[in-house]
Amino acid sequence: MPYVETSIFIDDKPENVYKAASDMESYPKYMADVESVKVIERTENTTLSEWVSDIEGTPIYWTERDTFDREAMTISYKLTEGDLDKFEGTWVCTPSGSGTNVVLGVDFDFGIPHLEELIGPVLKTKVRDNSDMMLAGLKALCEQK
Repeated sequence: MPYVETSIFIDDKPENVYKAASDMESYPKYMADVESVKVIERTENTTLSEWVSDIEGTPIYWTERDTFDREAMTISYKLTEGDLDKFEGTWVCTPSGSGTNVVLGVDFDFGIPHLEELIGPVLKTKVRDNSDMMLAGLKALCEQK
């Protein structure tokens, strides 16, 4: 199963970056490929959210369980249902000098072995590009102050 990890430095306090990353319903405002995020269930440290993302003109739908650890400044997410067989990972915000290093990890499986054999490297590149886009959007939001 492919795993993609991307990172970015954001010139803002870790608390601010984590707060912005935790506000997933706002992602469509500044992340081009995220069409919608709707929280359908919320507890103190978790959400169940419905997502629609656009990957090169193809809509991808899924629901995920998000777990927030404010103390460690991490967000874990895991697919509960949707277009993929597996989609899970973490956002990790770590203090770094004058700002924050953010690492986004994505572990995914499209569930179609022949498709993965044929275009697996392309899919991995698309997931990496999408992750980079999300991190760049978060950086732009946090650094606009």
